Amino acid sequence: MARIIIVGDGPGGLSAALFLARGGHDAEVYGLDKTAMHYAQLNNYLGVPSISGTEFQQQAREQAKAAGAAVRAAEVTAVAATDEAVTATLSTGETRKAEYLLLSEGRSPVLARNLGLAETPAGAIAVDPEARSSHPRVYVVGRSVRPSRSQAIISAGDGAKAALDILAREAGKDVQDWDRPPAE
Repeated sequence: MARIIIVGDGPGGLSAALFLARGGHDAEVYGLDKTAMHYAQLNNYLGVPSISGTEFQQQAREQAKAAGAAVRAAEVTAVAATDEAVTATLSTGETRKAEYLLLSEGRSPVLARNLGLAETPAGAIAVDPEARSSHPRVYVVGRSVRPSRSQAIISAGDGAKAALDILAREAGKDVQDWDRPPAE
């Protein structure tokens, strides 16, 4: 079982936590629930007729927790990454260590920049199609990788895509996260 530190508790971070926890891994989400989602009214999220961003956030947090993810109200002030592990330092001074780091910082990716991750010419954090950054243990999702395209459903999909890549890396093969219909 791998431990994954997720910085950011918006749709990208919570989606990643949901998939990782369902896959049996230790997903720890850190954030202060200050996402821009609280200013949104979602009318374009597939499968959801209309929901306030605040209500969406509450439901997403509870869904991630129910799957086994730890959602902690804490600020990460620094991160570090080596070839073997990643660490996050909380505002309390506590340090957490993990195998992977997933950053969902929004349009101001301070931690990603402090790590020295590669950026695009437009100033976004550069990632491959699976959300892997220039560091093999660090994933970046959401507005940090596409600052001019802010959509909750895209960020949630980014988080799911990154989580599935981590799950596949840990399993040594492609993995699926399928829900089964209820038995009749």
